[in-house]
Amino acid sequence: MAPAFTPVHRSFAEQAGRRPDRALFELPDGRKITYRETADTVARIAARLVADGVTPGDRVAMQVDKSPEAIALYLATLRIGGVFLPLNTAYTGAEMEYFIGDARPRVLVCSPERQADHAHRAGPDLVVETLGTKGDGTLLESEARHDEAVDAAADDPAAILYTSGTTGRSKGAVLTHGNLASNCAALLEAWQFTDRDRLIHALPIFHVHGLFVAANMVLASGASMYYLPKFDADTVVDLLPRATVLMGVPTFYTRLVKHERLTPQACASMRLFVSGSAPLLASDHAAFEARTGHAILERYGMTETGMNTTNPYEGGPRKPGTVGEPLPGTEIRVVDAESGEPLPDGEVGSIEVRGPNVFSGYWQMPEKTAAEFRADGFFITGDLGRVDEDGYLCIVGRGKDLVISGGYNIYPKEIEELLDAHPAVLESAVIGVPHPDFGETVVAVVVPAGGQEPTEAELLRSVAGDLARFKHPRAVRIVDALPRNVMGKVQKAELRKRYQDLFAGPDTLGTDRP
Repeated sequence: MAPAFTPVHRSFAEQAGRRPDRALFELPDGRKITYRETADTVARIAARLVADGVTPGDRVAMQVDKSPEAIALYLATLRIGGVFLPLNTAYTGAEMEYFIGDARPRVLVCSPERQADHAHRAGPDLVVETLGTKGDGTLLESEARHDEAVDAAADDPAAILYTSGTTGRSKGAVLTHGNLASNCAALLEAWQFTDRDRLIHALPIFHVHGLFVAANMVLASGASMYYLPKFDADTVVDLLPRATVLMGVPTFYTRLVKHERLTPQACASMRLFVSGSAPLLASDHAAFEARTGHAILERYGMTETGMNTTNPYEGGPRKPGTVGEPLPGTEIRVVDAESGEPLPDGEVGSIEVRGPNVFSGYWQMPEKTAAEFRADGFFITGDLGRVDEDGYLCIVGRGKDLVISGGYNIYPKEIEELLDAHPAVLESAVIGVPHPDFGETVVAVVVPAGGQEPTEAELLRSVAGDLARFKHPRAVRIVDALPRNVMGKVQKAELRKRYQDLFAGPDTLGTDRP
């Protein structure tokens, strides 16, 4: 990391001073919220957090619905040196228990309607605040201001994002101010994003794509965004003639390409469509270009690194099935997983990343952190890929069994443990299979306990209360036994192959027993 850098919250403050009356947010109801108004909200929230006892390094957790004020909370946390911890609004009480117990935030900000759910958590070490979507909530009750900003160093922690693996509980990836600022700068350069851009923001703001890519780029450049609570194809198509950029997950594009009003004329002002968080089907890439004249730009990133590679904005083809070349300042290599030796282009191996975008480590997991880095500083992503003849990276799979559905990471072991606890289940295996809308979806393969005949509906009900909606299996298959290798390990690759066409046509019965 070069010694000179500008943290995201300072970049925002500079833009607010330079163009205070520009609309930062344009909302579905027609309201516009300017940079000045947002800066005022940031100052008020910062004062409230300081009054709550937040000091540099303290965590501020957020589980609220998407709103302009939620972005202000993020900026306020960074301004006072806090560490921002955004949490998925779908997480249940049991899931929240783990995150709060692990991260030990000083403040938890929840939606007003969930205040009662978290009241028992409040005490000397945790303040519970509320923030609604209409400018309401305890977080905004005070008019006091805090205008000072900490002098953040590049390696100071700025955020913790929890990421899922295939073993153990979720890990908190600690992202520094330098990680966020460097990745934002690289993306602004690579995608030629400027203050003249008008972004359609329809992503959630509790993960890398929606917050640290889309929102950060707008905040740091002085651009504007059409700020939608969620993706809606009709609304997005309505906005296309006034916008310049859309950042989305593959599901956005599979739905847009079916929209009757998606035409080249509707996209006349658009200059860039970005897709990420999961692989985009080559057929959808081709169909979208045929409908609009625009080739979707795919890129590759992850929670621990932000964005790593991108297809070119200009000067080269955007190739379906590839994620392009490394961003400025980022290094990518494909190596033999065991030896760590680099492989020739064209050979499949483990993808490793090094650069100022790579996180500092897992929260309170020094041994896990050490195991994921090579001696020369490269981070072992766990993804498998190859470099093609044009120098583009192709992701061919994951070394682990993480499922990515609609852009969300899903941890199979968590679902398996719940299913295995059911008295009618002997064992289970959870896999991801192709889905035309979500890219991938969850399927549970279950072996019943002796003499038991569990139904799909019964098993789905048994896990629903403990899992966020996006983690629910979309299908359950009852089998006599799981396939295993000679070492006794369940062969999930065989299961994925067996059920790869499950959602390609009419649904089949929920059993594969004779």
